[in-house]
Amino acid sequence: MGQKHLVLLTCFWVLSCALLLHASSDGLQRINLNKKRLNKNAWTAAKVARQENHLRRFGGSQQSLGASSDDIVPLDNYLDTMYFGEIGIGTPAQNFSVIFDTGSSNLWVPSSKCYFSIACYLHHRYKSAKSRTYKKNGETCTITYGSGQIAGFFSEDNVLVGDLVVKNQKFIETTRETSPTFIIGKFDGILGLGYPEISVGGAPPIWQSMKEQKLIAKDVFSFWLNRDPDASAGGELVFGGVDPKHYKGSHTYVPVTRKGYWQFDMGDLLIGGHSTGYCAGGCAAIVDSGTSLLAGPTTIVAQVNHAIGAEGIISTECKEVVREYGEMIIQLLIAETSPQKVCTQIGLCVFDGTHSVSNPIESVVEKQKRGSDLFCTACEMAVVWIQNQLRENKTKELILNYANQYIVKLEQAGQTICISGFMAFDIPPPRGPLWILGDVFMGAYHTVFDFGENRIGFAKSA
Repeated sequence: MGQKHLVLLTCFWVLSCALLLHASSDGLQRINLNKKRLNKNAWTAAKVARQENHLRRFGGSQQSLGASSDDIVPLDNYLDTMYFGEIGIGTPAQNFSVIFDTGSSNLWVPSSKCYFSIACYLHHRYKSAKSRTYKKNGETCTITYGSGQIAGFFSEDNVLVGDLVVKNQKFIETTRETSPTFIIGKFDGILGLGYPEISVGGAPPIWQSMKEQKLIAKDVFSFWLNRDPDASAGGELVFGGVDPKHYKGSHTYVPVTRKGYWQFDMGDLLIGGHSTGYCAGGCAAIVDSGTSLLAGPTTIVAQVNHAIGAEGIISTECKEVVREYGEMIIQLLIAETSPQKVCTQIGLCVFDGTHSVSNPIESVVEKQKRGSDLFCTACEMAVVWIQNQLRENKTKELILNYANQYIVKLEQAGQTICISGFMAFDIPPPRGPLWILGDVFMGAYHTVFDFGENRIGFAKSA
């Protein structure tokens, strides 16, 4: 699920009801993905239930589980979903609830040999001694995510996905899970659907094993994520094809430009028909079912949230930059100074030849470094805004007034509020700038992951 998944996951937990697996007469292998509407009272009650270890799943009653209302700000229902499905590992099958994650490539579940992590005791654990098809591997491994780390060792066993039995699949038994995210999470583990290039330990992703074992008719899998909060079915994952009931028209395909994540060239992002500036030369994007939101560069996300009237993150630094340096930024841009060098020339960033970074001299003291980072980012955002206004022939007075209006609207009395489906997440070059198209995007567009042709297809969800 990449380094961003667990960071964003702390803002968005939505928990599923009982999960049903079934096959159909059309030869497609479907996995129903269920969800439950966010409810603050249910969250609090479920947290207590988790602490008392009374939760019963897969055949028992289901409850929402997550952080208390003090830890997270409830969002509109179209944003508060996360999708889960059930798989089986071993013979007879031991059931696990997993996130089907196109942003990672490994399958992992807690091990019965996990003794020192609370998360393992609060979730289903794989017991190799109870499986007739278990094969020992023993190779150790570690995976680091944005807010924690898992460690364990590889094993091999049969994995049941829908009605498909993938034989001798290499997966990870975790023996250490070092993040509160794993403790409060409804999911037992992760089933990665990314490319093998980002798989730890060379373990093949499940779709590659399906292809090699000739279990599916076509080399594709597809997601439909239901955004109807009142529907019982949360969505559907289909291996080997697509379900025509869940999309309109035909799919538009784009080639995968970099294997690992499902990455493609996105091009520019327009607001009201105008370029936001930052991606004028093109940006890359990945489609990630393991991320709840649409995440992208701060400079663009701030503009999007402003345009849709959403509240955003604290913007005191932006206000300071515009008040102190606004006129200077305008003068430099009029003098045709490269936008990438403006913040360097006014002393808020250091230019290293490829991109702006915070002042390394201040990095000796972490607190100072964080402050420098914030002002550098704020300056870069202000430059993009002002540059776009100049392109539209706005006067200096109008530009500064508009920028200050934008900043005040975002500040919200010093409180950090997340209510938009767009979240700022900056990935530096050479990997970035990069957009992460998570469940908010995939809910609107039925998505086909074609690993046979190395392309991604989008069609409007039905």
